[in-house]
Amino acid sequence: MPTILDQIIAHKRQEVADRQSLVPVKLLEKSLYMPAQPLSLRRYLLRDDLSGIIAEFKRKSPSKGFINPHAPVERTTLGYMQAGASALSVLTDTEFFGGKNEDLITARRFNFCPILRKDFVVDEYQILEAKSIGADAVLLIAAVLSGEEVLRLGRLAKSLGLEVLLEIHNAEELDKTLHPDAVSLVGVNNRNLHDFSVSLDTSGELAQRIPAEFVKVTESGLTSAADIEALRQVGYRGFLIGETFMRHSRPEKACAALVQQLRATEAVTLL
Repeated sequence: MPTILDQIIAHKRQEVADRQSLVPVKLLEKSLYMPAQPLSLRRYLLRDDLSGIIAEFKRKSPSKGFINPHAPVERTTLGYMQAGASALSVLTDTEFFGGKNEDLITARRFNFCPILRKDFVVDEYQILEAKSIGADAVLLIAAVLSGEEVLRLGRLAKSLGLEVLLEIHNAEELDKTLHPDAVSLVGVNNRNLHDFSVSLDTSGELAQRIPAEFVKVTESGLTSAADIEALRQVGYRGFLIGETFMRHSRPEKACAALVQQLRATEAVTLL
């Protein structure tokens, strides 16, 4: 039986083919964002004056269904940044996550911070599309790409000024796809793709295997300041949080509460 990931990728390939016929590359290249210099997600995550949180805007997921279908993009993303997030992540997949390119365009219009385009990249077209809608970074998922594909897509992204967050789930994926000249950040997804269970131990176990030259990001299952502090101790500088915020009626307020909790924890540590 095909997994949900198999279904997503099969649908994505057809979706990309359809979009290319409707919006050819020549139209993407006319976007006002194409000549713009993207912001560095890497640099923002390494700033000591920021939280390291990448706050995600996500309406639904394949495992949970709709999480928060009515949250407004403008208010939520602005609120995330005002709360103290370091960067934004915006889901643009429609079929499985309820997002759209317009969500990222709106977030870009109202926020001066790095924005990660969260989607399932399988084609060069999506890299160009990401730049054309105002993204600063793209996600490449090792579970669905070969090492050669990561290298090719990553180099294209870097040629456009975009940074690449490589998402891995285990050491095998890391070894297969990590290319220094194509990847800037490595994200460890704590969610098991087969049964959707979540364990922060995944990030803990893989931390020492990721070379120091890459900024380490942990994804999924983060719910508290204690989680963030524990993973900081083993080298993580980025903390991608979506569902923990989005399941609240006001996601930006949930983000603010966590940032305040984190700052309180840091203040105690300094005493």
